[in-house]
Amino acid sequence: MNSVKYLVMDVDGTLTDGIIYMGQDGEVMKAFSIKDGCGIHDILIPAGITPVIITGRSSDIVLNRCRELGITEVHQGISDKIGKLKEITDDLKSVAYIGDDINDLSCMKSIKEAGGIIGCPADAVEKVKEIADNIANHNGGDGAVRDFIEWLISSY
Repeated sequence: MNSVKYLVMDVDGTLTDGIIYMGQDGEVMKAFSIKDGCGIHDILIPAGITPVIITGRSSDIVLNRCRELGITEVHQGISDKIGKLKEITDDLKSVAYIGDDINDLSCMKSIKEAGGIIGCPADAVEKVKEIADNIANHNGGDGAVRDFIEWLISSY
């Protein structure tokens, strides 16, 4: 039986390619992979794993995408990611996390130390790759989350 109960995902650089399109009124566009969305909606959720978004930025675009995919645990504008995660669950061993940059490291390290699972996109920064249990074949925003979900479901 799968011991993973939550998949926590960063957004920019993980579910997106990390490029933020800005107009004079602020953020106007982000690109999301359909493959990642299918992995979340059609593989992860039916497997009984709760998708969780914890991201440092805030965006209506992210809320809209999460609604489409059935993600109800959406936490934006979070600088203390591990603090937010501990509000959701105190069982970090039951958590898988995918992120791409140094702002994910404190959360990733705490999860890994507790026995949880860490993943990252192929284009993650080196410090993240060093602690990852799985490095996706694809870059952020190009199927990396789908890669991690498929690996997670087949391995745990």
